[in-house]
Amino acid sequence: MKQALFDHLPPATVFGIWAVFGLAPAEWLEAGWLFPAVAFGSMFFIQLMELVHERHEGWRINGKELMTDIFYMVLVIFVIGALSETYVDGGLAQLKESWGIATPWIMQLPFLVQVLMVMLIFEFGQYWMHRAMHNNDVLWSTHAPHHHITQLNALKGFVGNPIELFLIGLSVIALFDFDLNALLAAFLSLGAIAQFAHANIKSNPPAWFGFFFTTIRHHSLHHTALSYEDTRCNYGNSVILWDRVFGTFKEGESEIVGQDDRRRLSIKEQFLFPITFFQNKWRERAAE
Repeated sequence: MKQALFDHLPPATVFGIWAVFGLAPAEWLEAGWLFPAVAFGSMFFIQLMELVHERHEGWRINGKELMTDIFYMVLVIFVIGALSETYVDGGLAQLKESWGIATPWIMQLPFLVQVLMVMLIFEFGQYWMHRAMHNNDVLWSTHAPHHHITQLNALKGFVGNPIELFLIGLSVIALFDFDLNALLAAFLSLGAIAQFAHANIKSNPPAWFGFFFTTIRHHSLHHTALSYEDTRCNYGNSVILWDRVFGTFKEGESEIVGQDDRRRLSIKEQFLFPITFFQNKWRERAAE
């Protein structure tokens, strides 16, 4: 019974988020507290579930890992998120207005249809950016620090080089006219799915959920330490459907995650990794 409950926890959480923003009274939404309450509440809940039903003892969270994860969570939400909103979303909004781009018909669609559209459009861009990061040295130098993590936990999706964290969040959603509630529900559910996909929780969601959305099984294989080539699959951060469509989906799971010598990088090393990456390449070429 316990395992069945945990297997259905990811879809139940996603459906719960959709229900909150689809059914919540207008005054709750206008007050401004609902979004941060659901965002931080779901993150806390998913992290807590690791202590209740862990997947691998070797991934067990400790104080050092948790504080590092929280540092990156704050960095992404309050710094990188603000930069993206100002310089990317803001710029696209101005472009949308100056070019007269309008899609008012979208707001007439059912709430859930809009939510799914946002999720698919956002993850389509994320999929191709992520895939490019595994096929280009410059982009890989920014993404590799995320693959140097040696255990998976709920907030590990926030961990990485700041350049990569900025690039992976780029989207064209600002060019469309979606209902605000649908946008909030979509991004919060994408976040919850990504957190479950990184979490050390013994949960194997139903096959129908895993067909569309990323699970810890899919994503742990993407983080495998077996070889770099074995990581070139399952690029979907939250929506695995695009991997199925474009032929990069791979079934499997890996308990051993990491990169190269599986040495855990410090925050400083993660920040400076693109520089050291190319310094090492230049040294290798000079030695040939």
